[in-house]
Amino acid sequence: MPTVREARRLVVRALRHAGIEPAGLEARLLLEGALETRHLDPDRSLDPATAAVLAGFLHRRIAGEPVWRVLGEREFWGLTFRLSPATLEPRPDSETIVEAALDRLGGRRDETLSILDLGTGTGCLLVALLSECRNATGLGIDLSAEACGTAAGNAARNGVAGRVSFRQGRWTEGLSGPFDLIVSNPPYIPSSDIATLAVEVREHDPRLALDGGPDGLDPYRCFARSLPALLAPGGSIVLEIGAGQKQDIASIMAGGGLELQASRYDLGGHERALIFAPA
Repeated sequence: MPTVREARRLVVRALRHAGIEPAGLEARLLLEGALETRHLDPDRSLDPATAAVLAGFLHRRIAGEPVWRVLGEREFWGLTFRLSPATLEPRPDSETIVEAALDRLGGRRDETLSILDLGTGTGCLLVALLSECRNATGLGIDLSAEACGTAAGNAARNGVAGRVSFRQGRWTEGLSGPFDLIVSNPPYIPSSDIATLAVEVREHDPRLALDGGPDGLDPYRCFARSLPALLAPGGSIVLEIGAGQKQDIASIMAGGGLELQASRYDLGGHERALIFAPA
């Protein structure tokens, strides 16, 4: 059987032949997943079972499945989140939402806050916030029962299960507040653009978490109507947005009496998070 060093060389070659880059990084990730360790010993020989797992991972990746889907989990805010077919992958750009929310809370982080996460998916936003706000409680809502189950598992895995619950539902239907902080990474891709997305997104991320309606703004219209009544005095709303949507969303939210307070840029230099409060 090959050593880790030899196996990595073979995987890099196969990935590059398939046009997948960065091949070196992905080969390491696949090896770490197959060996279930982040500490690779280059001279360790792979046993037949591990080699078979690695071969299966490589086959799935070359077939177009994203590497994190292959591995079944992804890191977000220094925490590990399991994925399921009903959830988006937590992506680094969405950490901007957590950063913006924590900045907005400022010295209130240690208070007994109540946090609402709409369209929770893996629970990454809510679990990350609860990991930083030790006295806060949270509620995550998702239309998918499978996503709610995935999020509950991630909350337990990251030590916050006792302070959070997850409920299947359509946005704010049936909810009563107040909440000190409301966050969401809603679907914001226009329906007609779904077919143009990268194959890794189009064929592996759930459409329910991507499709924001004809213009991508349907969730924000719901938020403008319903969130003001759920917000506690002094509370804030932090929403993820797509490229070029800031002005339209600010206008929609203003129609519900919510004023744009600030925005935050992601690592790529795009406005990614908008912060709202009652006008």
